[in-house]
Amino acid sequence: MKTKRTGVREAKARLSQLLRDVQRGQEWVITERGSPVARLSPIARRSLSLADRMRRLEDSGLVEPLHREVQNLPPPLPVKEGLAQKWLHEDRGS
Repeated sequence: MKTKRTGVREAKARLSQLLRDVQRGQEWVITERGSPVARLSPIARRSLSLADRMRRLEDSGLVEPLHREVQNLPPPLPVKEGLAQKWLHEDRGS
């Protein structure tokens, strides 16, 4: 569906109708003096799997796909119980 545009005043007067449109999949851009200031868009009905989210990021060009399989990684270093959490808090300045 093509995104539709409406001004702030009209959006305030027709909010219920805009929300019904959004529930049907329509996206609205709210403008103020002709400049976009907000977007009303449907919320995804279900959470996407990690693979689907990664595919979307790859399709958008935000991440590059992994072209090789990672193998033979060394085991993680042993860390005393609670030490990693302590370092994290120190790093965050907590």
